[in-house]
Amino acid sequence: MTRTRIHNLSMSLDGFATGEGQTLDTPFGHAGQRLHEWMIATRFGAPIVGRTGGTVGVDDAIARQHEPGIGAEIMGAGKFGPPGWQEDAEWKGWWGPNPPFHTPTFVLTHRPRSPIEMAGGTTFYFLDASPAEALDVAREAAAGQDVRIGGGPTVARDFIAAGLVDHVHLVQVPIVLGRGVRLWDGLEALEADYDIEAVSTPSGVTHLTFTRS
Repeated sequence: MTRTRIHNLSMSLDGFATGEGQTLDTPFGHAGQRLHEWMIATRFGAPIVGRTGGTVGVDDAIARQHEPGIGAEIMGAGKFGPPGWQEDAEWKGWWGPNPPFHTPTFVLTHRPRSPIEMAGGTTFYFLDASPAEALDVAREAAAGQDVRIGGGPTVARDFIAAGLVDHVHLVQVPIVLGRGVRLWDGLEALEADYDIEAVSTPSGVTHLTFTRS
C-alpha cells in the first residue's frame, strides 16, 4: 500500500523549520544552512552543496532513508522558488537542470503553469489543490510506490494536520532561530496518532520518527 512520508525535515529547538526572509540568495531565510549542517556533513548530504566525502555514521544512515521507495513528491511553492517566482516564466527551481527528485514532483501553487520536464526523470507539475486532492494525484503518479511530502514546513504541517502522513522523520537541531515558519502550530496531541522513536547522535541532533499507530 502506498504510504505518505516526510524525511529529513530539520527544525530548531523553538520549532522553526525555516527562517524568516527567504530570497533568491537565502532559500532558508536568516537560518542559512544552520538547520541542515548535520546533513551536509554526511556522505549523503555533501553532494547537495557540491562537496565530496562526508561522514558515514548514524546521521548518514538515517538521512539515506529519504530515497528508497519514493514514486512521487509533493512540495510547496516556497520550496520550489523564492517569493515572486510565479512571475518568471523561465524559473525551473533551485536545483539546476537535473533536480534530485527523479520522480513526478507536484508543486502546490495558486498560479499553476504548464509542466516542466527536467533531466534525470524529474517532471514538475503545478497544482492548485487541497492536500487530499494533491495526494490523490501524486499517488496515481507514484504507481504503487510511496509519496514524499518534501516541504516546506507549511505544506508538511497541512498534510500532517489533515491526517494524511504515515511516516514523519524530523531532526531537532540544537539552535534557536527565534523567527521563521514553525512546524508544530495547530498540531496539538499529534503524538496520540503515532508511535514515536528518538535517536540522538554525536553531531548534536535528535532524530524523531513518528510512525502511524
